[in-house]
Amino acid sequence: MNQPVPSETYAAQVRRLADVSERVHAQREEARAWHERQCAAADRAVAEAEERVRRAERDLAEARELQERVDAEVAHLWQQFRERLGAAGRRLAEPPAPTSGVDADPVLLLDRVRELLDRTRKPGELPGSTNPLLALCGVAGAVLAYALGAAARAAGVGYGGDLAVGMPVLALVVTLFGPLVGLVPAKVLADRRHAVLGPRPMMVVLAAGLVTTVVLLVAGR
Repeated sequence: MNQPVPSETYAAQVRRLADVSERVHAQREEARAWHERQCAAADRAVAEAEERVRRAERDLAEARELQERVDAEVAHLWQQFRERLGAAGRRLAEPPAPTSGVDADPVLLLDRVRELLDRTRKPGELPGSTNPLLALCGVAGAVLAYALGAAARAAGVGYGGDLAVGMPVLALVVTLFGPLVGLVPAKVLADRRHAVLGPRPMMVVLAAGLVTTVVLLVAGR
């Protein structure tokens, strides 16, 4: 026959069952909370990853746009550089390839190149070393004008009549314009040297031409 279970043993078993149920419930709640935390962390990680992807896509689009602008500006500046070189620039077909390992801002580099081209585009004044050539231009202009004046006077004497009166006056006017005639070859000299014929070079030409004209007029009397 079965022996009856003592009441204290039954009560202890009920307590143990209650304790086990309580621990299972607590562990279940803890597992549920852990799962929710893991899901929330995973959602945050996914959201952050998606945001990083969006930022990367924006950065990539901006980088491509910057590259297009830089390439267009490089092509424009390269064309200006070729035009500045003239015939020698025709042998330069394409701009040089980009240099790797350069961390400088390409926009700043292009600004410097543009400033350099702007400075080279503006011609300067002829240097002082060209003063002898400028003086020679003035002398040559004065001599040419005096020779034309002498020819006019000779023509007036040869033809006689009214020409004999008018040609000496014309000859004097042509001779007095002699210093200005020297500015023509001086301008050619400045153009060949990609410079401007400024006030100082003009004064050198005019002074040399004026002195030559006075000397020729005095000597021709």
